[in-house]
Amino acid sequence: MKVALVCPYDFCHPGGVAYHVRELERQLTRMGHEVKVIAPASSVVNELGDRFIPIGKPRPIPASGSISRITISLRLASSIKKVLAREKFDIIHLHEPFMPMLCSAVLRFSDTVNIGTFHACQGKPGYGFGRPISTFMLKRRARKLHAKIAVSRVALEFASKHVNGHYDIIPNGIDQERFSRDVAPVDSFRDGKRNILFVGRLEKRKGVNYLLRAYQQVKSEIPDSRLIIVGPGTRLRKKYEKWVRKNDLSDVAFVGQVSYDDLPRYYKTADVCCFSATGQESFGIVLLEAMAAGKPVVASNIDGYATVLTHGVEGLLVPPKDEQALARALIALLKDSRLQQQMGERGRLKAAEYSWERIARKVVGCYQRVLSERRGSERLSQTEASLAPAEEKLLLL
Repeated sequence: MKVALVCPYDFCHPGGVAYHVRELERQLTRMGHEVKVIAPASSVVNELGDRFIPIGKPRPIPASGSISRITISLRLASSIKKVLAREKFDIIHLHEPFMPMLCSAVLRFSDTVNIGTFHACQGKPGYGFGRPISTFMLKRRARKLHAKIAVSRVALEFASKHVNGHYDIIPNGIDQERFSRDVAPVDSFRDGKRNILFVGRLEKRKGVNYLLRAYQQVKSEIPDSRLIIVGPGTRLRKKYEKWVRKNDLSDVAFVGQVSYDDLPRYYKTADVCCFSATGQESFGIVLLEAMAAGKPVVASNIDGYATVLTHGVEGLLVPPKDEQALARALIALLKDSRLQQQMGERGRLKAAEYSWERIARKVVGCYQRVLSERRGSERLSQTEASLAPAEEKLLLL
């Protein structure tokens, strides 16, 4: 099959959807399919070569407590039409299919099989700009989708409020090889201290402020502990660093963004991984990364995270925005190395269920089903057309 994977977000900026598309492309290509990624890009995407087709320049747009880096150009039609006419895809797989402007426009001009994957669990620009117009456009675009996928039950519940119909639930995947335990830890943090690791963009909804206050309590009880914060973000990082200095809190390391190749080393360095998001998470990919690395997890008990982690099995779930409960859970795990090991082993087994090989096979199964249904529908239409003259003759007798 010749497949287009369309991502509305800047393909060069860290994000769950871009990661999903990148890994799905890799697996589909390994399986022998011809795959192209279409997305806006703020820089050159060298690793994909001619398998990447840049369309549009991404701009930062505030949305749902985050920043969506999407193209908002109204002049994409010509480029999209040229690409679709040249490539002649069998499948166009759009991620957040109604997100302006790229995905929505590709769906509009597509004349082949279109499949949409819905990642969000809260309002996004594709569902919000000018409600009456959005409702009208959603209905028109939805009729062009031949199948709909949601990455979780939470994402399904949100998407189905706007677009009715059947959804396949196919979750995000995890690169088992990359996040395995067979990597070297970060040397600068190998000094005997017990490390708590946070991975994520420094946005308000990620709840780092609650984690810092929880760590203040952890540090008072476990002096040889450290908090490592990995992820991009400038404005809130300065605010958090100022709070750390003001409260004379030691052993908080703001690492910033790290490369995808180096990320597994930080998980290897951790004793416990902590994800303190306050909501608006449709899935828990960072939880899976930690679990694949064999690390126990403390996370907020929000729908997207509870989909992945079972409380008391692979880690501990605590109420969101509750630094007291967060501190108690971290202290309990840091003081119990046996429990850390047990939860880490269970986490590795759970993460294996989300391997990209499995996920890609499910996606291809969806492709094949839709193509088969379309061929069957076309054959039926041809049969009906061939029978029409004979039926007309019978009516004249």
